[in-house]
Amino acid sequence: MIKNVWSASWKVTSISLLAISLAACGNGGAKPTEATGDKAKETTAPAQAASKYPEKAISIIAPSGAGGGWDMTARTIAKVLTETKAMDKPISVENKPGGGGAVFMAEYATKDVKDNYKLFVSSPPILINHLKKEGNTPYGYADTTPLAQLTKDYGAVAVAANSKYKDLKSLLDDLKADPTKLTVAGGSAPGSMDHLVSILPAFKYGIDPKKVKYVSYDGGGEAVTALLGGNADVLGTDASSLDQYVKAGKIRVLAVAAPQRLGGSMKDVPTMKEQGVDAEFLIWRGFFGPKNMDAGAKKFWEDSIKKMVDSDAWKKEMTANNWETDYKKADDFKAFLGQQETQLKDMLTALGMQK
Repeated sequence: MIKNVWSASWKVTSISLLAISLAACGNGGAKPTEATGDKAKETTAPAQAASKYPEKAISIIAPSGAGGGWDMTARTIAKVLTETKAMDKPISVENKPGGGGAVFMAEYATKDVKDNYKLFVSSPPILINHLKKEGNTPYGYADTTPLAQLTKDYGAVAVAANSKYKDLKSLLDDLKADPTKLTVAGGSAPGSMDHLVSILPAFKYGIDPKKVKYVSYDGGGEAVTALLGGNADVLGTDASSLDQYVKAGKIRVLAVAAPQRLGGSMKDVPTMKEQGVDAEFLIWRGFFGPKNMDAGAKKFWEDSIKKMVDSDAWKKEMTANNWETDYKKADDFKAFLGQQETQLKDMLTALGMQK
């Protein structure tokens, strides 16, 4: 039963659920009195205000430390929006680490509910942190305005370049013999995405995931530092964030949780399935605004993001970072999030990690 839940949980398809439209009301046959003029002001003022957005600089938040997938995504968005002139106002990127994004969400969902000038990037942890038992947060995607899914990535398991492990099976054999023998690092809290990426192959290999020693760090960059510094033996994270370390010869990726081999620096890395472990982990990354986002601001971002992902500059960044574009517009993205939240809840329940 648990195996069936796990298999279903990692394969997610998108569904269109909600369409939002704006309609303006006419004045009928009213006479051109002063009252009619006031009415006209009431109906046109919001449209005029919306048309001016944005009027000042934009902040894009990466709810993690520097060097991880969220940080890279936020900086890529800022770079391409500027290069393509989809945004003509300054864009800054801020790192706000803590709790795998939970610390940032606690502030954003309570203090920034109407701040159209503060956006953020996220991925499955925004769902997982809300669903898990340990260290959960009361805030989730329903406390935001989902604007777009941008990319898809896959989980990966890596070791330092000087590690004795050359393949996934030898690592799992040692873990199976003694699950406490090795320390596994990740850039998110226990029960969150990196943790699930790390324990998925172990679980599929017949190892009790609760016995695997997992240490969490604030972001993938810190987790890699721990691995390279000898404070961890194994790293579970998203494949694309490891690209620079692979190219520098600092780490060895043992497997990717993808349906087929990836390109670029990962082209020679076998999938988990190739090594006899039937596991996949799809990681999306998306762009979000505040819960009570102004309709005009939302429309601006929907149009600007579409322009961005269609640009040659965006495609160039996708290739450079070993990412794949997997664009979903706002309404489709929101529907997808609802579906994946249900599936992740089932998976966490199977592991006894649900709240």
